[in-house]
Amino acid sequence: MRIALIGYGKMGHMVEEIALQRGHTIAVKIDHHNPEDLNDHIKEIADVAIEFTAPSAAFGNVIRCIDLGIPVVSGSTGWNEKLEEAREHCQAKNGGFLHASNFSVGVNIFFEVNKLLARLMNTQPDYEVSIKEIHHTQKKDAPSGTAVTLAEQVIQEVKRKTSWSMSPAQASEIHITSERTDPAPGTHHVKYSSPIDDIEIIHTAHNRTGFATGAVLAAEFLAGKKGVYTMSDVLGLNS
Repeated sequence: MRIALIGYGKMGHMVEEIALQRGHTIAVKIDHHNPEDLNDHIKEIADVAIEFTAPSAAFGNVIRCIDLGIPVVSGSTGWNEKLEEAREHCQAKNGGFLHASNFSVGVNIFFEVNKLLARLMNTQPDYEVSIKEIHHTQKKDAPSGTAVTLAEQVIQEVKRKTSWSMSPAQASEIHITSERTDPAPGTHHVKYSSPIDDIEIIHTAHNRTGFATGAVLAAEFLAGKKGVYTMSDVLGLNS
């Protein structure tokens, strides 16, 4: 498989390493030094694009890939307000698009556990739910995209919760706490607390390898496909 890397920071370098280990080739590396290389030629040299950039650049990169006819896997977070527009654009253009707030296999299993626990806690109003995430100091968005996904999953299942906030003022809001400390690659806690006891699920990443491996797995899945997908499709976790 020939991969176009859009964004060549730490994650881009790690994706490159994993992709090469899995027998793929890197057709082109695009960052702020050579944005002009994301052009009509890309479809001739690459089968799929993997995009890890800044929140301000992600939407434009995804739309550009779709317009150029190349399936794109995006791991950039912090642009949720534009995600639905990107998905609709992909469908209108008959393109291929897969976005994930976290590509780790373990985190995506954690997402499924989170949904199941939230479903069980919907009928337990004595439990207050909160989310805490810890990442390295270079992470650009807060709260993390993974924490937002966890909160959105809880909101879908726990009817007494309708939104999330880092400074909650209403009982209907889920409190998300963000900490930045090095060298933490990522830890997420979902906690239900009552006067009697606590129930907590935790995912701790030991390094970023799982994120990069999952992104390459997603690219392997998406290459040659049309439509909008998630990591649940890649891992067969749809519930």
